[in-house]
Amino acid sequence: MKKLIIVNVVISLALLGVIYAYVGDIIGDDMVNILSLLAAIIILGLTVGVGLKYVNQMKTDKATGELVEDNWDGIGEFKNPIPIGWGISFIGTIVFFVWYHLAGYPVWAYSQIGEYNEEVEAYNKKFEEKHKNITPEELDAMGESIFLVNCAPCHGVTADGMGDKAADLTKRLSKKTVLHVINNGSNNGIIGQGISMPSYSWLPPKDKQAVAQYVANGFVGHGKGKEVFDANCQACHGADGKGIPMVAPNIRNFTPDLVKSILQSGKKGAIGTMPSFKIEDMSGILQVYMSKNELKDKFNLLKKNLEVGDIVEVYGYPFVTKT
Repeated sequence: MKKLIIVNVVISLALLGVIYAYVGDIIGDDMVNILSLLAAIIILGLTVGVGLKYVNQMKTDKATGELVEDNWDGIGEFKNPIPIGWGISFIGTIVFFVWYHLAGYPVWAYSQIGEYNEEVEAYNKKFEEKHKNITPEELDAMGESIFLVNCAPCHGVTADGMGDKAADLTKRLSKKTVLHVINNGSNNGIIGQGISMPSYSWLPPKDKQAVAQYVANGFVGHGKGKEVFDANCQACHGADGKGIPMVAPNIRNFTPDLVKSILQSGKKGAIGTMPSFKIEDMSGILQVYMSKNELKDKFNLLKKNLEVGDIVEVYGYPFVTKT
């Protein structure tokens, strides 16, 4: 029995190697293709196992019946006819196998997943080639477009927060925001570390007002506000408020890492909660899903003129999801 199992494993691995040599490049990272290959491996293993089992059984089984007149090397054959159902199933399986792999669904034929992967790969190469030597001016223009689409609806076109609808991004922190953090602490470690800022609600009200005004004014002055900051805040945020790596964020200026972290994690502040704009696919910020059946003849026109990541003006109420 052990020998039979070993032979089964060896044959299965050999056949698996042959299959992978032919279709390995086509499979790629597609989960559907991987599951299909896994199913094929299971079926292959069962087939080889059952076949070897019966071959082994033939060596030991003894049967009786009428033999045909001819024999080969002393091996006789019974005159028993094969079951009709078995014969039909056997021939049907062979026909289906040939049809499926050559006409029904050949591994090299078209598939939606394959087309999608090809288009994404082609676009990513085109995008990387186009922007491999991108200039600061081009980055500013791209950032402005992204801001207008995703940030301006809340923060305003001029980023002033539209009257406390959202945070005023024209300055690092407002007095209201600083007071909120002092009283409630920080919601999380927004620059990647797991350290949260504790509440300093125990500070006297006048000290809170003074340090909040000092920070909101850009660390200008040498009065009570600076005194409170030096005693309670500079140990983590630094004497100049520019933060200490892996300890506390820069509360003097916006930094790329700080903005990126807030976009990825979201933020809960004095005005409300900003959702996460976590980007899994860096080729685009938004995906718009439109039904081919609803677009009808316009589908091919859109497909011809639009690429992944294009920013377009859409009227109505499209279904949009962050990626």
